[in-house]
Amino acid sequence: MQPDRSARPEFVAAFREIVDRIGQSLAGLPKRALPIQMYVAGGAALHLYTGERVSRDIDASFSGRIALPENLEVAYRDADGAARLLYFDRQYNDTLGLLHEDAYDDSEPLSLGARDSNVLEVRLLSPLDLAVSKIGRFSSQDRDDIATLARHRLIGASALRRRAEEALAGYVGDTARVQASIDIAVRIVADTEKRVAAKRSSPK
Repeated sequence: MQPDRSARPEFVAAFREIVDRIGQSLAGLPKRALPIQMYVAGGAALHLYTGERVSRDIDASFSGRIALPENLEVAYRDADGAARLLYFDRQYNDTLGLLHEDAYDDSEPLSLGARDSNVLEVRLLSPLDLAVSKIGRFSSQDRDDIATLARHRLIGASALRRRAEEALAGYVGDTARVQASIDIAVRIVADTEKRVAAKRSSPK
């Protein structure tokens, strides 16, 4: 898939620069170890899907253990001239959130032009798994992000409940809290779906 048409080109260019730096650090690996998959989550994935909420960091995990290069931050200027910084979050840990066991298998390959995906293949969590991943922490920003995915008609309420509860089945700990968050997330999506449907059916 290509980044959404409304994704800011300055962000996409900075994102690609960080990806290229990671890819260059992997170029010397044996061919049998390649390609390495990079699975992108968080606000970066949301922006690439919807063009909304420009993220300051990249949350991503990899299909293998790799030693990341040092310089994984890019300063750039937005279209309005504002100075921005995009950096790779080295503290991101996908084991602390809610994630379906098939999330990486079902991820979407991202095309970033002519770069060599035979070394580093960039993939985005599917919109559904991206929404599920936001239920674990479930901050106000996470709720807004889930609503954004629903507003863009990338996720549905029933599919979100099914996927999230399948993911929850593999977890231990305070699952009652997460189940309550799932219920709220599903209501957010259902309410957003109703508003989108009403807007589409209203006379212009």
